[in-house]
Amino acid sequence: MPRSTELVHLLIRRRLQPGDSAVDATLGNGHDAVFLAQLVGESGRVWAFDPQPAAHAAAKAEFAAQGVDPGRVTFLEAGHETMAAHLTGSVQVIMFNLGYLPGGDKSYTTRTPTTLAALQAAVDLLAQGGLLTVVAYPGHAGGDEEGEAVAAMLAELTTPWKVYRYQSLNARRPAPCLFVAEHG
Repeated sequence: MPRSTELVHLLIRRRLQPGDSAVDATLGNGHDAVFLAQLVGESGRVWAFDPQPAAHAAAKAEFAAQGVDPGRVTFLEAGHETMAAHLTGSVQVIMFNLGYLPGGDKSYTTRTPTTLAALQAAVDLLAQGGLLTVVAYPGHAGGDEEGEAVAAMLAELTTPWKVYRYQSLNARRPAPCLFVAEHG
């Protein structure tokens, strides 16, 4: 079985087209932003959120390392909870990887209240036929609570939404949980 992040990329690759728009709600080291920028192509747009300057520096280095033009990405040094203030219209894909910046300060993490605000903005911004993905990692303080709050919020979505949960049930250590919501 693929890892959660690999499964997310498989699902998004089937959904996102050149010229589309997407959001990386948790920029981190930039791997997902690079992936999204490659898929939307020169005529598309990606918005990438992270309040940490270290994340932006790492992401821009990842763009350079991958040889991908960062010009189609709007880098926002802001938390994902500010998404609604920065975007209008609708987007085809919004992805979240909750937790902390890999290789960064592990005391600085996503938190339940701001994540729920960001998810509400994402639900409001997602285009008909769009895809919302959330990988919730339980390995940080508050991570279990955050994952369960995400599950509860997404479970409340009704038709035309379809919501799925993917998680290893017998992992030796706390396993990430993948949520996928399609806006039918």
